[in-house]
Amino acid sequence: MANSEGALAAGPTGLLNDTGIAECWDDNGKVTTGVAADTGSHPRQDCRYGRDGAALAGMPKVGGGAKGFDFTKIANDGTDLPETAALGTGAKDWACTRDNVTGLVWEVKTNIDLRSQSHTYTWYSSNAATNGGPEGTVAGGSCFVTGRCDTEKFVSDVNAAGLCGSADWRMPSKKELYSIADLGRYSPAIDPTYFPNTLASSFWSGSPGATDSSYAWDVVFDLGYANGSSKSSAFQVRLVRAGQ
Repeated sequence: MANSEGALAAGPTGLLNDTGIAECWDDNGKVTTGVAADTGSHPRQDCRYGRDGAALAGMPKVGGGAKGFDFTKIANDGTDLPETAALGTGAKDWACTRDNVTGLVWEVKTNIDLRSQSHTYTWYSSNAATNGGPEGTVAGGSCFVTGRCDTEKFVSDVNAAGLCGSADWRMPSKKELYSIADLGRYSPAIDPTYFPNTLASSFWSGSPGATDSSYAWDVVFDLGYANGSSKSSAFQVRLVRAGQ
């Protein structure tokens, strides 16, 4: 998949998500998806190709999800769940979502406690090898425990909690985070069935800026685009880990 940020980084499967754009348009308005999209006034549009087009044609999936996306709900104990599973704190309650295309497993936000959707964090990393230079801003957000509201501490706290039976959670790269953006919807630009409690706002990636090291990359989930922001900004965070 190509987009304004270039090709997305490959996940463990070596495969990429599509854009989520499943509608084609002509001069008179929306064109019906499928063959008609290639016979209108603007042929060969995004909706006809890739996983999104294949899904419209009946492509089988491992799990569920809109268009070409393919997600599976994961329980607090790390086991797979049916699509009907509900969020909760019990061992067999839903807490994470696996992307069956990239193989990445994502934290699901809640509306309470450590992983609440409303919590914000400043960008901070003490790792000189990956932070781009400046470490960022310590504990400048608003979160579950005062003094823990930066990205590095949030990663540590989620790993200590053993979310979905794992302790290798990390900040996603810009390209990984962008891979779950659904550009065919907005506010939020993400599948709400598998990523509930997602605010239409900025989420930090772990990627520092290249031209200005006091900045880092975030993905804005109102319309679904990547942006560079000061590390002192207080944004939401969604952690990721590699699947099995």
